[in-house]
Amino acid sequence: MKAKDLRNKTIEELKKLEQELRKKIQELRIAKNLKKLDKPHLLKLTRKDLARVLTVINEKLRSQKK
Repeated sequence: MKAKDLRNKTIEELKKLEQELRKKIQELRIAKNLKKLDKPHLLKLTRKDLARVLTVINEKLRSQKK
């Protein structure tokens, strides 16, 4: 997921994506703790995707205030 693609989405779409990513992170953490996570790098990648989404949301909110 690239920030460039995220900037084309609306804030509502980004918030929905944020919720989905948070849920996915929670599921990955549970799987990791149960030793059932085959690809542990997915947790790191998902957290980075969440950070990108939050950054774009904040950029859009700041631009609306101006």
